[in-house]
Amino acid sequence: MKYFVSFLILLVAVGITPGPVAAQNNLPPEVREMARKVMMPVVYKVPGMDKLKIVQNLKYTKTDDPNVLMVVYLPPDATQNDKRPDVIFIHGGAKTEYTPKDWGVYTTWGRLVAASGLVGVTFTHRLDYPSKSLQNGAQDVRAAIDYVRANADKYNIDKDRICLIAYSAGGPMLSLAMRGETPFVRCLIGFYAFMDIQQSDYAKTENAEILKAFSPITYLQGDPSKIPPVFIARAGRDEVPTMDDSIDRFVKEALAKNIALTLANHPQGVHGFDNQNDDDRSREIIQSVIAFMQTHLNRIAR
Repeated sequence: MKYFVSFLILLVAVGITPGPVAAQNNLPPEVREMARKVMMPVVYKVPGMDKLKIVQNLKYTKTDDPNVLMVVYLPPDATQNDKRPDVIFIHGGAKTEYTPKDWGVYTTWGRLVAASGLVGVTFTHRLDYPSKSLQNGAQDVRAAIDYVRANADKYNIDKDRICLIAYSAGGPMLSLAMRGETPFVRCLIGFYAFMDIQQSDYAKTENAEILKAFSPITYLQGDPSKIPPVFIARAGRDEVPTMDDSIDRFVKEALAKNIALTLANHPQGVHGFDNQNDDDRSREIIQSVIAFMQTHLNRIAR
């Protein structure tokens, strides 16, 4: 299997979800291997990841799809009067029946940020790369943000201190917080994520207007003060076509516009390095991301 995204498409074709290997014995070895990979945990850990309160399978939107659900990871020491910043994880493209919110990479990210003193939110949404799905995905991302803010008191969340972190084909969803309409989103993070989809496979299914609207690079042409601080984690050996090119062009333009940008490159990193490259550089980048979240989410708004 050449690309992670291709693997997701193959899962659709063969009708499986990443689950127990015993249920996949009749599948090609490369499919079993990639199913194993998405269930791998992130390679960086902190104390307390096993001592959290986790609220499972919340219905956050009105869609009839029974798989479009949310999980909230709460710090063990949070109290009713102690409102914590919130980190919302936006997965890449996959059909909803494969419930990416339950993949090992996202469940451990949720635990990691909660053990670091923040509230983690993972959710399954209807972004199905490269199918025509950007607007459905965006509808779900907006609904997830709205649900978190409407239920902030219930989950000890400060509704005005939110971070969005997007992975892979989920990168276009970061554009929703680059339009100057979400001042409560204090920072954005892209992990090996598309920052310009106008040259991606999305172009096979979406029209030019939609591609431009959902490309984070588009919003660098506006008022830089409307863009929250951005952290980009780049995989130097990313296998997904045009992925690094989209990141490189975004970084070049962002620097030209003088926005608050942090770039972390993993020279040997593959697509999904946070749970597939078990090395010091992966851990260094993940640790830096947590520090970035804490810095910008704990900063007093001006």
